Formats: sequence, structure tokens, C-alpha cells
Amino acid sequence: MFTAGYAALNGLNTVLFDSLAEVGGQPEFLYPFKEIVNIPVYQQIIAADLIKRLHTSIPSTVSLELKHPVKQVTKVDSHFLIDQTCQARSIIIATGAGSFKPKQFPLPMSAEMTAKVHYYVRNIKPFANQTIGIFGGGDSALDWAKGLSQVSTVRLIHRREHFRGLESTLATLQSQENVEILTPYLPHSITWQNKQLHIGLKRLGDQTIIYRDFDQIIVAYGFRANNRLVGNWGVNSNATNVFVDRTMATNVEGIYAVGDVTTYPGRVPLIGVGFGEAQTAIHAIMRQLFPDKNPNLQSL
Repeated sequence: MFTAGYAALNGLNTVLFDSLAEVGGQPEFLYPFKEIVNIPVYQQIIAADLIKRLHTSIPSTVSLELKHPVKQVTKVDSHFLIDQTCQARSIIIATGAGSFKPKQFPLPMSAEMTAKVHYYVRNIKPFANQTIGIFGGGDSALDWAKGLSQVSTVRLIHRREHFRGLESTLATLQSQENVEILTPYLPHSITWQNKQLHIGLKRLGDQTIIYRDFDQIIVAYGFRANNRLVGNWGVNSNATNVFVDRTMATNVEGIYAVGDVTTYPGRVPLIGVGFGEAQTAIHAIMRQLFPDKNPNLQSL
């Protein structure tokens, strides 16, 4: 969204393709109430609020093509043909980690049970006044536990003693009376009892099994993400990242990449870094398309 807005601000006719029905990507769909603390200007900002601000900053001249995963990019003379529907002189790949599919809860379940198992949390209200289980040990698990603890009783289950998420978030959870942290445990069995999930948790290292009841559970075992599709466009890439130079250009003239989809020596995977990369790519495109024109440096 930032890239599209900055391109339009510099007078480029811009089309933004998104495979989802809404813009926002992972911040909107995976951690909308996470507090982001590494973006300039904001000491902290909720992810959903950041997405809302970015969305409203997109000029009306930008065409949004939603529910449109780009499948084919063909070079024709001096332009690219995108899915046989759009011609473009330049392309910027800003797909982040790419398409993402959650890792599933590892126990067989009935339809009734499956309806109570979630892999995304966009709104905490449907979980209010319930007992919620959260399985996982990364930032998503801790963030969801922190958010849901405002309205629910939370049980956080992780297979290791130590968590991979932010220490300050874990410390907050450890101080709350309505949060139970169970480590190191793995889900062992699941049944449907009294309209609740009755889950057996096996302790790693011995045969101890404890049981807990949940109204609903959230699985935060991570996501299988990939950007393999862009490899079909001729750009040099691995399973998740596209290789770029210091102007954010790929090996294919006219195709650039910015944000977490990129890789180059020393790159730091932060949102703020991606914003700067977007500006670098836009100005590289301006120099390529209009070599006789002085670049008009703009701030969005």
C-alpha cells in the first residue's frame, strides 16, 4: 500500500494487485491488535490502525485489483503483460512472505470440534467470557494471549519451557491471574464434552498427561509461506525471497522487489525498512523511465 501510494504521488499510473479480498496482508489478518513499536514517528501503533492509515493514504488514482493473485507475467517488447489483462512498464513485487497457510492442529477432530479451532484472530469479541486455549510459543501466540486475556480466561500451551516471543509480553502474561501457562506440553488427545473441547496434554520427557477444557482454541504453530510463483517470472529467487541489488532491482530489467520478499546482504526484516526500500525502487523506476527528468523527491 505504501509502495502504490508513493508511486502515484510521483505521477506514475499505478495498479495494486492483491490476492486477498481486502488489503492489509499479515498485519491485518494474522495480528491486527499487535502493538508495533519499530516504525518511525509512532512510539507504538496497533497493526490494524497502521493498515487503516496506509489504506486511507492511497490516492484515488491507484487502481485496486483485489482477489487477483497474479499468475503470469510476460515481457512483450518494452512492457510487461500481467495475466493478459494489464500492461505495465515496471513491476514491483511487494508480497511479503507470500501466500501463507497455517500449520494444522495435529489431532483428528469432528466437525463440531473443528468449528472451535481457529488459526487467525481478527476480533477478540467472539471469545469474550470464555476459556481459550492458545497453542504455540512465538510472538503470534503471545500477542493473541495478551489480547484475549482482556476478555477471556487464557491457557497458553507450548512444547518448550522457553518461548520464542518477546520477553516483555511473556512477563505481562505471567503476571495475570486469568492466564495459565503450561510448558512443556503437546496436545495428546481431544474429545467433545459438554460443548467444550476436552484436551489431553502430554508433558515432554515423561508420561504425565493432564486434561483441560476449552470453549475454543487458537493454533499458532506458524505458517507455511512461499513466494515460489514469482520464480516463474524469470527473477532470481529461492523459496521465499527475491534477490535484488541496491536499487531494489531484480535480474529482470523493469522488475523490482521491496519488503520482506527481498533478500540482500545485511537486510533487516522490519516494516520501516520496507518503506525505505519502496522509495528507493520508485526513484529507480523514475530514472529508468524518464532519464532526462530530475527526480521529484516526495514524502508520503
